[in-house]
Amino acid sequence: MDRCPESSPGTQGSVNIKRGGRMKRLISCLLFLCLFVWAGFAVAQNPEKEKAAVAAAEAWLSLIDSGRYEQSWEDASEYFRNAITQQQWDQSLKAIRPPLGQLISREVISAVYTTTLPGAPDGEYVVIQYQSSFGNKKSAVETVTPMLDQDGAWRVSGYFIR
Repeated sequence: MDRCPESSPGTQGSVNIKRGGRMKRLISCLLFLCLFVWAGFAVAQNPEKEKAAVAAAEAWLSLIDSGRYEQSWEDASEYFRNAITQQQWDQSLKAIRPPLGQLISREVISAVYTTTLPGAPDGEYVVIQYQSSFGNKKSAVETVTPMLDQDGAWRVSGYFIR
C-alpha cells in the first residue's frame, strides 16, 4: 500500500516512482485508446461523398441566402419534401432568416458521413456544420444534412440553425 509522502519522508521517492509508473501506463493506455478510436473514425470517413455533399449543401444554401425559399424546397430531397409542405417551409424561413440579416461568412467546421441518423431511414448522409456570421447575428452554427437521394444525387434532407 502506498503511503502519503507527507507522513513518511523516507519513502517519498519510492511512492513517486510507483505513481510515475502507473501514470505512464495510464497515458500509454489512453494514447492507444485514442489511436484505436481515431483509426475507427478514419475508416468511417468518405471524403469523396463528403465533398459532393458539401457542394450540394452550399448550392442549396445559396438559394436560401438569396431568398429563393420555394426553389430550396423544390431542390431538397424527397424525404425533406415529404416531411414539410412548401408553404410550411416558406413560412418557417421567412420567420427565421430575415431577422438574421445578410450572410457575412460561412465556413465548414465538420462534415461527417454516416448511414444512420436518429428518426430517419437508413441511407447515406453527410452531417455538415458551418460556422456562420450574419449581419444581425455574429455567430451561428448551421447544420445541413444532405442525403444521397434515390436518383444518386445529393440533396438536403435537413436544415437547422442556432
